[in-house]
Amino acid sequence: MTTYTIDAENNITFFASGKEAASSGEGIEVFATGEELAALSGKWPGARLVEIWNSLPGVDAVERFTSRKVAVARIWKAIQHLQPTGGAHRRTAAANKGGGNKKASPKGAPVQRKNTKTAKVIALLRGTKGATLKAIMRVTGWQAHSVRGFISGQLGKKMGLRVRSIERDGERVYLLKP
Repeated sequence: MTTYTIDAENNITFFASGKEAASSGEGIEVFATGEELAALSGKWPGARLVEIWNSLPGVDAVERFTSRKVAVARIWKAIQHLQPTGGAHRRTAAANKGGGNKKASPKGAPVQRKNTKTAKVIALLRGTKGATLKAIMRVTGWQAHSVRGFISGQLGKKMGLRVRSIERDGERVYLLKP
């Protein structure tokens, strides 16, 4: 029967047997059923249940639960779906300690396909004089607000490109910064 442990840092580990779990160390609490988890959680502050939930992989972060019973039921259900890695006897469930509200950071150079609107816009912006808002609108068929949103969101935030916006001869011009 699978046995689980939870440490002071809210890392949940599961073992194939109770013997392995019992020998895992001091300061570790052991449980094998949802009822045992509920009994353990009775002495924990509600914030600890939120921390445990938010550290589980693949769950939507919460700020609080409606009740302790709901929190325990959701945590128990979530840890049932975790799988050990190949050949391992134990698996830590709460490996990530971050919250859900983190900005995505660019991960190196973006991969570009050749004949997409994104590639066309980037090619225009790489020109020595950049591209006017109207030129980008012509190439993409988008409206002005869509072009501005694309430049800010897709190019700037998601792809991590640095785009400079200037006004030249009364027109808005965008350039890629080196």
